Amino acid sequence: MTRVLLFGGNGFLGRHVRDALTPYAELLCPDRNGCDLVTAGVKELTGLLRATEPDAVVNCTGRLDGSGYQLVTANTVVTAKLIDAVAAGAPRARLVRIGSAGEYGPVPTGHAVSEQDAARPVSEYGLSHLAGTRLVELACAAGRLDGVVLRVFNPIGPGLHTDTLLGRALALLRQALMHGADRIELGPLDAYRDFVDARDVARAVRAAVEAPELSQPVLNIGGGRAAATRSAVRLLAQVAGFTGEILEGASAPGANRTAAIGWICADISAAARVLGWAPTYDLSDSVKALWAEPGGGGPRATAGDPHI
Repeated sequence: MTRVLLFGGNGFLGRHVRDALTPYAELLCPDRNGCDLVTAGVKELTGLLRATEPDAVVNCTGRLDGSGYQLVTANTVVTAKLIDAVAAGAPRARLVRIGSAGEYGPVPTGHAVSEQDAARPVSEYGLSHLAGTRLVELACAAGRLDGVVLRVFNPIGPGLHTDTLLGRALALLRQALMHGADRIELGPLDAYRDFVDARDVARAVRAAVEAPELSQPVLNIGGGRAAATRSAVRLLAQVAGFTGEILEGASAPGANRTAAIGWICADISAAARVLGWAPTYDLSDSVKALWAEPGGGGPRATAGDPHI
């Protein structure tokens, strides 16, 4: 059985990845007390890899917000440490890194962005992820690493954090229904986003772990279609049974990650070709699963796992 060292297995995406891998792999899931990737040194990580001898290392950790220093530390420096540790401590292991669509920056309306498109991030968040991705690409090109970055678009599903649009909407809808309020207020809802179910992201990770070989080091993982955020919020309200007013006010905290991006849609043909992967859940499925989780709408993410 494949042995997988999974970091961030208790986070939003990590828990779905853990569920997807459990039937197929022997999982080792250190928590932050066992190994904090932000504070651990390369020597410590190398020792862990030598001791566990994994066939694959999956990193579902990262940071959504904070200062440039915090983002670079969590998203870029952690990747650099993992590359060096894997190369030294488990050179035959495959490194699977969760990246972000925020690496692309603005995309022309109507264009499905592919891995060959230029990446021009407009936020420190996107830049920190792009730098991590480029480190993986360089290590793979130099023959130091068997690795892949899954560039995840807008993941949604049970456990979604409140510093994402639908996570905020979920929390506000629960509060409104609890207190009998007839309105909620969010930021602007003009943008179009490519939503992908967290369970489908987890399936992509499993495919990346199990693939005999990978012909390219970066793969888009998205739903393959752009949806109006306004429609997504209204769909969630409908599922929740909320008939009140949805107001659009000022941008919410954390929105600067993607405020300049009015449209994003993934070309997922490479993932289909390389991994044999395609999404199986549509937006309605994801929204229903999001609402069905008791107490859904998790806390704000810090060094948990990445979403946009």
